[in-house]
Amino acid sequence: MTTNGPPPVLAADAVTAGYLPGVDVLRGCSVEVRDGELVGVIGPNGAGKSTLAKTVFGLLRVRAGTVRLYGEDVTNRPAHEMVRRGVGYVPQLQNVFPALTVEENLRMGVYLRPAAFAERAEAVEEIFPVLAARRSQKAGAMSGGERQMLAMARALMTEPGVLLLDEPSAGLSPLYQDQVFERVKEINHAGVAVLMVEQNARRCLQICDRGYVLDQGRNAYTGGGLELLHDEKVIELYLGTLARVR
Repeated sequence: MTTNGPPPVLAADAVTAGYLPGVDVLRGCSVEVRDGELVGVIGPNGAGKSTLAKTVFGLLRVRAGTVRLYGEDVTNRPAHEMVRRGVGYVPQLQNVFPALTVEENLRMGVYLRPAAFAERAEAVEEIFPVLAARRSQKAGAMSGGERQMLAMARALMTEPGVLLLDEPSAGLSPLYQDQVFERVKEINHAGVAVLMVEQNARRCLQICDRGYVLDQGRNAYTGGGLELLHDEKVIELYLGTLARVR
């Protein structure tokens, strides 16, 4: 982990965690997100990518290791406290309230600060302009890509300093995948640090500042996004020959 300069915005150090007693999915995994960074986490199915996001956010208990936020130990703090401390989280599944309208979903993002709704809604609709015209539409009637945009927008309503994204492009058409990645870049450029777990490894590495490759719950490779994208070992083992970029 980095020791020089200010502490990372978010850091997991040698974290062990899992869903069942005695069965560890993460086995000493370490990642960090520095101020202003967009960091990607890739790896094969079952590598522990989504487990990492859930553990950092407080949805799974850390069995060993530490999680730090702005240098402060927040290991095993509950998710609602992580939100209060400035961490946003967008799960892969069930990430909107389908029976509620777009506006009602956004209001859920500031239910503890309802007076902030107008200001925050204006800010997120600059990034997701489609939502401004859909405020009265039920979220359940939106396409998968639009629901993903809404889920990210609702997480941003809390004005987080760091945003955790769990496979935001999963199940989307190529067109909506491109839109999601563009919005992620905009969110990051707006000053929000991002940790993105992603199944589309090539696209993820193209846009992230740094990347981590997980395998069987452990760190396999780490480096700059483009560095990993061109790394022959990463291509051979995790991306496949079709992912080669010339």
